[in-house]
Amino acid sequence: MGLKAYIARRIVYMIILIFLVATVNFLLFNLMPGTTLSKYVAQLGGVAMTEERLQQLKESYGLDQPIHVRYLLYIRNMVTWNFGYSYETRNYVQDDILMVLPNTLILMGISELGAMLVGILLGVIAAYKRGSSLDTFLITTSLATYSVPVFWIGWLVLSAFALNLGWFPVGGIVPQSWAFNPPSSMLEYISGRLYMLTLPAFTLFIFLFGGWILLTRATVLETITEDYVTTARAKGLPERTVLFKHVLKNASLPLITSAALTFGFLISGAIITETVFSYGGMGLMIWAAIATTDVPVMQAFFFVIALLVVVANFVADMLYGVIDPRIKYG
Repeated sequence: MGLKAYIARRIVYMIILIFLVATVNFLLFNLMPGTTLSKYVAQLGGVAMTEERLQQLKESYGLDQPIHVRYLLYIRNMVTWNFGYSYETRNYVQDDILMVLPNTLILMGISELGAMLVGILLGVIAAYKRGSSLDTFLITTSLATYSVPVFWIGWLVLSAFALNLGWFPVGGIVPQSWAFNPPSSMLEYISGRLYMLTLPAFTLFIFLFGGWILLTRATVLETITEDYVTTARAKGLPERTVLFKHVLKNASLPLITSAALTFGFLISGAIITETVFSYGGMGLMIWAAIATTDVPVMQAFFFVIALLVVVANFVADMLYGVIDPRIKYG
């Protein structure tokens, strides 16, 4: 089987998997105890709900149809990215997502990319210096930062830099002063956004980089003793070239898989971190949807995350053959 046939087969598998994920997503919210509409009505508290108004709500959200009809409509809506109305904001879900998505991509992109680059670099150094005091220090630091809850790190960061030192505000996505004095230039806007990003991005970086150190160190240690590494050193190649061109390249397959999964969950945001810092991104949005049982938002959110994870794994499979020519598709 050639590469084209392999890609075609993987695309078919991917479509089937997405269909199954969408089905599970539909059943998850429609077969659980109680109806989504009853939970929404219960949130209205003492607001009078007539039978006519209740019927209008059912028709508005398509809940007056049999479950198989709702399922077909749901599949069609997911394919066409029509996620319906939010119970809470009364807006189209896709409009609410597009409003907060850039905030999450900026936060997660900066913190994830920084943690990945620093973690991989320090992981290679730790593997090269294995058994040394530096290796012990990096492993201990990685285990400490990666094992503690991220909200605890966030509280420490807030306490140190926002409450005690007063260098940063406790939360938000833009400076409060912009309510009265909006930024007058693009440079001022960018600097203001980066200023507000510092604490949540730093918190995520502290929490994430240790995992990359441990993963990189483990994969590099499996490769660094191979015969071709000894041969490269015998040729007189610089140690930096041996480590990053020969060792790291051949040890990068698990890193590619982890990076692909990281990208897949990138859009989900950091629910806990965004909540701690009141950062208006996807994480805070889904937290609010869970708290208010906003089913259309949760369905859209879980479907998009699953879709991105499936696509990211497909891309990772394609990259394997590019990074490692020993891998044959067949």
